[in-house]
Amino acid sequence: MVAIKEVSEVSLEAGNLADSAVLDDDGRPRRTGTVLTASAHIVTAVIGSGVLSLPWAVAQLGWAAGPPVMLVFGGVMYYTSTLLADCYRAGDPATGRRSYSYMEAVRAILGGGKVALCGVVQYVNLAAIAVGYTIAASISMQAIWRSNCFHANGHAAAGACSSSSLPYMAAFGAVQLAFSQIPNFDQIKWLSIVASAMSFTYSGIGLGLAVAQAVSNGGFAGTLTGVAVGGAAGITVAQKVWRTMQALGNIAFAYSFSNVLIEIQDTVKAPPPSEAAVMKKATAVSIATTTAFYTLCGCMGYAAFGNAAPDNMLTGFGFYEPFWLVDVANAAIVVHLVGAYQVFCQPIFAFVETRAAAAWPDSALVTKELRVGPFAPTALRLACRSVFVCLATVAAMALPFFGSIVGLIGAFSFWPLTVYFPVEMYIKQRAVASGSAKWICLKALAVVCLILSVAAAAGSIAGFVTAFKVVRPFSG
Repeated sequence: MVAIKEVSEVSLEAGNLADSAVLDDDGRPRRTGTVLTASAHIVTAVIGSGVLSLPWAVAQLGWAAGPPVMLVFGGVMYYTSTLLADCYRAGDPATGRRSYSYMEAVRAILGGGKVALCGVVQYVNLAAIAVGYTIAASISMQAIWRSNCFHANGHAAAGACSSSSLPYMAAFGAVQLAFSQIPNFDQIKWLSIVASAMSFTYSGIGLGLAVAQAVSNGGFAGTLTGVAVGGAAGITVAQKVWRTMQALGNIAFAYSFSNVLIEIQDTVKAPPPSEAAVMKKATAVSIATTTAFYTLCGCMGYAAFGNAAPDNMLTGFGFYEPFWLVDVANAAIVVHLVGAYQVFCQPIFAFVETRAAAAWPDSALVTKELRVGPFAPTALRLACRSVFVCLATVAAMALPFFGSIVGLIGAFSFWPLTVYFPVEMYIKQRAVASGSAKWICLKALAVVCLILSVAAAAGSIAGFVTAFKVVRPFSG
């Protein structure tokens, strides 16, 4: 009996050692992420449709301010990302409880009403992104048709090649109605690979066409101060101010990825070195890479078009030829946004459906699925997701202004998600003494960024007001 007991104890101990070899301290499968993989995840998350509006943003700021402002935003993103990296574990930085999402980190460290505030900001931001992606995808689909029309009828055939974006928005919405009935769409393994390939395709083509255009022009276009008051653009002093403010929002949108950093850090293998140390290195590499790429795209786009840079460099028809390459770039945008739309909407869907399941666990309307291939609608899923997609599509039809919506989303999300919550969590996590030099600097950063966000929001709203003087809602 003693021998059997000893053998059992040895077997149990061996089993525990085997489990510890494949499981992390939270009982989940051992994470294997490194600086390289985390950097790749961040770059993939950052580079997206926001790059398309950067030439316009630089055109509002000019050569003197445009590139420095982009570098400043990159610096702020890096610094606040390092603060957020220190908040992945609550309490002890090596053994504290892990957070699996941005909101979990806010709940673990700040708690109280700030969790609700974070939730409201995140969900409103995600809903606004759905509207923005509907607009971006529709104007890219429209641009494909117009590109072929210009190629067939000549570049001066603006009248013959004009069309409404509303049918394209309706088509994009119809596709999303179908895809929204696929549960856990964001967990499809190949989705991130396709998204990465598409985003690098259209941003790379845009950059290449801008370089070619600048070479064709015989030099760099643009001025030190950007679009001039009373010049060819005919803008007033007030419009110059509003556009400059909106440009800040467009740049902020391009850098909006703070809400996924905790999820990326949760893929990093356990210490040593600490997850925070690895994440800080990955953040430095990835933000340096994306800032260089963004600055190159924004500056080369401005160099190609000068102060006439469109708010979307691939749909504003600064490029006409080679028309097939413009078509490929816009097709890549559409493919990317079809999947990205669902990825950003899944948290909203999960929020509604999880609470409905908790409230009515025995209701067939909530739990009974009708499986048809990859689609698995329940009555609740069909109703709620369809209503959301329809509302997002209608909102896009009413506000079909890519530059203004991008600026507004960037302004709305930049301060709370990129600056305020990381600063507040870091102060509490590290017990930064109130009134100390570091506390004052962190609070000052938050105040300055709040002012920038308010200014960017005001500029974007002014952009809507100006656009409505020319284009009526639902007119396309």
